[in-house]
Amino acid sequence: MAIVADQALKFFIVQNYSVGEVQEIIPRVLSFNYIQNDGAASNIFSGQMWLFYIISAVVIPTVIYLLIKHRQGHWSFKLGLALVLGGIIGNLIDRIRLHYVVDMFQLDFIQFNIFNVADAAISVGVVFIFIYLIFLDKEEK
Repeated sequence: MAIVADQALKFFIVQNYSVGEVQEIIPRVLSFNYIQNDGAASNIFSGQMWLFYIISAVVIPTVIYLLIKHRQGHWSFKLGLALVLGGIIGNLIDRIRLHYVVDMFQLDFIQFNIFNVADAAISVGVVFIFIYLIFLDKEEK
């Protein structure tokens, strides 16, 4: 689901916006700002695609292994893993196809990196995993 939403919105942005074009969606809260990011957050590791391929090649099978191993586990852990997996795959598709990642969400009320659905899925997934590990994992043992 995260992969489909991510790729669909990226397709829409690329087809309807020019690079650097900004359109306010929710006044003073959220805008679309189409950028082509060849790095990570804040464009760190710019142009280092090989690094992201290696990270993806390690993380994707690890997350799949954890999903299989914990298939009977708590929903919050599995949801977190699935969101992380979907986000990594969504950005990997861009890196392989385009050699950059399409980012578009700009928060207008705070200075923050421009991001995409895949980035949001990874972040929310990590939050679910931490909630599980900190609060819920102890209950299952």
